[in-house]
Amino acid sequence: MSEYTQKERLIRVLNGEKVDRMPAICVTQTGTVDQMEKIGVFWPEANYDAAQLAALAEAGHTEIGFEAIRVPFDITAEAEFFGSGIKDGTKVQQPSVITHVVNSLDDLKQFEGYDVTDTSKRTSVVLESIKILADKYGEEVPIIGSMIGPFSLAQHITGDSWFMDIMTKEAYGLEIMEFTTDFAIKYALAQVDNGASVFSIIDPTASYQLIGADFYAKFVVPFHQKLIDALHERGVPAVLHICGDTTEGLALMETCGVDAISVDQNVNAATAVSKVEKALIVGNLDPVNCLWNTDVANVKAESERVLKELDGKGLLAPGCGIVSQTPTENLQAMIEVAKTWTY
Repeated sequence: MSEYTQKERLIRVLNGEKVDRMPAICVTQTGTVDQMEKIGVFWPEANYDAAQLAALAEAGHTEIGFEAIRVPFDITAEAEFFGSGIKDGTKVQQPSVITHVVNSLDDLKQFEGYDVTDTSKRTSVVLESIKILADKYGEEVPIIGSMIGPFSLAQHITGDSWFMDIMTKEAYGLEIMEFTTDFAIKYALAQVDNGASVFSIIDPTASYQLIGADFYAKFVVPFHQKLIDALHERGVPAVLHICGDTTEGLALMETCGVDAISVDQNVNAATAVSKVEKALIVGNLDPVNCLWNTDVANVKAESERVLKELDGKGLLAPGCGIVSQTPTENLQAMIEVAKTWTY
């Protein structure tokens, strides 16, 4: 009999405490067609119904074997909350943001008094799904809440001009970041209130590689720190995922106080470990060229390679969101290898 529940094991690892073995988790999206067909719940409908969202998230645990349940599957509900247009996804593709709603600070006034629990908004669907899962599994299995990070949300609501705006209109950019971070804190803590015990921040465009150290330090770090501090005050550890080659930015990324940093396949795991002081490195099997487009033998070999590079200072996981058509057996192969690592 294990010394720890799955929830205890993951939280202890993220808090830097000793455990018996590595938890097998995914901090990015977990939905696959195999799961959908097995339980009869499908995208895009599952993104808009709490019971279906919970059921498909649960399948990552019951059908695949992840030792955590993560919701939601996409990062568009936050921009949709503020009125951005969304292109619905399909059975194999997630939704995307297609229109934007903020062109000036005056545009923020229309959102005064917003409520993240508003039942007319999709954020309430996510919150309800977390409660369903926490009521069923909350004592034994970690529920990983998730949302888009404040920098990428700023880009979603303002459009592609955002990157030029932070370089030419500093006061505007900082005010937008204050707004999106305030929302992020409210939404994250609402997920905690509903039973999330771990939190995953997905901030894909908050890239050191994309905007450089100076702008990352000014427009990202202090706002991530506010969000993570709020989660830590509630005893909830946080994982940060940013896409691309984040190698040279990892030390700066860690200064926000995050417990773990999820890196994608463009990063060498051993190098990532050497760049941080305390944060765990999570990753980084290639979700396309390994988990989706190869076989069990290759997944196991790549998993062993990454484990050696992590050297006990991280968690084996996909390097980004799981491709929806990834075979179940490939994911299970990764999980099997993760569970063999003992500390």
